[in-house]
Amino acid sequence: MDSNSGSGKSSKKKYFFILILVFGAGIIFSGLFNVGLSATDEMEFCTTCHSMKINLEEYKETPHYKNTSGVRATCADCHVPKSFVPKIITKVMAYKDVMHEILGTLDTKEKYESHRWEMANRVWDKMKATDSRECRSCHDYDQMDLSEQDRSARKRHAKAVDQGKTCIDCHKGIAHKEPDEPEKDRE
Repeated sequence: MDSNSGSGKSSKKKYFFILILVFGAGIIFSGLFNVGLSATDEMEFCTTCHSMKINLEEYKETPHYKNTSGVRATCADCHVPKSFVPKIITKVMAYKDVMHEILGTLDTKEKYESHRWEMANRVWDKMKATDSRECRSCHDYDQMDLSEQDRSARKRHAKAVDQGKTCIDCHKGIAHKEPDEPEKDRE
């Protein structure tokens, strides 16, 4: 009977050791995963792709890049949700951007411009569907001091609230050049 109780203790020690090992591995994986997510949110990461250099130059001329307050929005601030599940979905869907970079779909300014309308519309549609969630992480109607805005902005923001409009309804082209609608879409 002593031999059975000894092997029972040994078995419990093995399970406990395995549990500690799995727990430790989970913590390490979680930490590395978080580091990876954070690294891919950096502007330096986003702009390493040749195709992103085109809109980087445009962005550098906007108030989101240089302004009197010194606060700068980065690529991830506008294009990557803060919440975990939407963030992961966005990161997974970014495979298409990597594929276009590899395939050379956007490797010249001319190619980039030929796809600009459809790329912009995909972003605008996403922003509309999420009520401009990424914009609202910095800009929120409830936090706006309309009395400090000029007359036109004050009037438009108040009306936008009443009409249930979202940021992208009025602010297309705020951080990148707004593309011209293709001729075939106008007809």
